[in-house]
Amino acid sequence: MTTATATPTTSTTDAARSQSPKFLRGVSPTALIFIGPAVALLAVFMVYPAIQTIVLSFENGLGNYIQLLTRDPRFIRFSFPPSGALFNNILWLIFYTGGCIVIGLIVAVMATRVRYERIVKAIVFLPMAIAATALGVIWRFVYSPDADTGLLNAILGVANVGPVSWLGSAGFVNTALIVAGIWGSAGFAVVILSAALKGISSEILEAARVDGASEGQIFRRIIIPMLSLPISVIAVTLTINVVKLFDLVYVMTEGGPGNASNVIGVQMYQQFSARNFDYSATVAVVMLLVLIPVMVFNIRRFRSERVVA
Repeated sequence: MTTATATPTTSTTDAARSQSPKFLRGVSPTALIFIGPAVALLAVFMVYPAIQTIVLSFENGLGNYIQLLTRDPRFIRFSFPPSGALFNNILWLIFYTGGCIVIGLIVAVMATRVRYERIVKAIVFLPMAIAATALGVIWRFVYSPDADTGLLNAILGVANVGPVSWLGSAGFVNTALIVAGIWGSAGFAVVILSAALKGISSEILEAARVDGASEGQIFRRIIIPMLSLPISVIAVTLTINVVKLFDLVYVMTEGGPGNASNVIGVQMYQQFSARNFDYSATVAVVMLLVLIPVMVFNIRRFRSERVVA
């Protein structure tokens, strides 16, 4: 005589799942085992420090935030023209992000029309392999704070122009830094946009040419609209880089001359070095608040649309 073994019914399993927390419904126990260590590490090294930083920033109530946003000219100065770390980050956001996208788009489109496409892409992408700290050291040799030295001044001297104190002049320093940043990051845009261009059907482009569209019209009305999502992904990624920008600026100028090239990340480090821990935490929280909308936008865009690649 055999004894029947009771097995859980589907309804019993569904009932057990319905009693689990909402955010865990549909997640198998095996998946939880694998993601558990990663979640624990994130909680210890990211979530807990973030909470502690927020708590520390309110050590003086709202005093640190009032001081930072209204009475600290190193962070933001509402004169004309405006200045300060926040304003410099906005400059980087506009010119660094825009420059990388424009150069990346031009190089990606033009490279597809030559036989040595891979060589062009390799040359443009090469600076991406250089750490930002090393990038800053290289470009210090190019500019040099001393107007009488530096590779760029030597080149200008051949044309009897200059010398210019690129990193020692408040009027030139941000331009010089942004150019160095674009040189180091344009390869990222080239690679992403080149991959996206490969996904555009050649039949669409040929049909447009047959209908009499010029290359400029094809570029503006077909290529750019079909690359809108990859371009937005690049823009969001570069925006995140701008908000947490630190190493390149610190290595090249330490925020100088004066406060001319200071950015949010450098100011946070300077306050931390001066042992103003609560004020440094306030700057860090402001950086986090600026980053959150960007990350939310990026996540929603990925969920709603498919990247052309």
